[in-house]
Amino acid sequence: MPKPLEIAPGAKLYPAYLAPERQHALLAAVREVIAQAPLFAPTMPRTGKPFSVRMTNCGPLGWVSDAGGYRYQDRHPETGEPWPAMPEILSAIWRELLPEAPAPEACLVNYYAEGAKMGLHQDRDERAFDVPVLSLSLGDEARFRIGGANRGDATRAFPLRSGDAFTFGGPARLAFHGIDRVLAGTSTLLGEGGRFNLTLRRVNPK
Repeated sequence: MPKPLEIAPGAKLYPAYLAPERQHALLAAVREVIAQAPLFAPTMPRTGKPFSVRMTNCGPLGWVSDAGGYRYQDRHPETGEPWPAMPEILSAIWRELLPEAPAPEACLVNYYAEGAKMGLHQDRDERAFDVPVLSLSLGDEARFRIGGANRGDATRAFPLRSGDAFTFGGPARLAFHGIDRVLAGTSTLLGEGGRFNLTLRRVNPK
């Protein structure tokens, strides 16, 4: 396994972790998930404003946001169907990078079309803060920003490119983070352009 770059205590970047053929295999798995659980547009709980990203999930639980708040649930908010099972390729990558962690219960799939971004936020709707989060990038390069546990903490930004893996746990588990922008045309992996970000999480304590 390549040695990761420690971005901050508990935050590790694995550049080009997924070889091109594995990126294609993972993308095919993502397409199958979307065929079963179509991308939907989440909205902010208080304002009803739609996110600029579209999303779906796979695994026993999925993250949603709407007038009812931020939460995990076991069914797609529009179809009412259970989320698709987590593809084995995702489970395998989790075991490779986080071999001591209990199995993930959710994989949030975010699709960033041109112009989409994600403001600084914390992943804090889970109950298992002792388990790292694993992020995988497919498609166009994104400028990722990460700070500290408080919104006003200093931040730093760096690129996430197709095939990169990123884990954050320990002191970085509740770090504020987001996507400043996506650089259109920097990857040919997705025929439609844009970027998929896959975020695997453990929701409940083991």
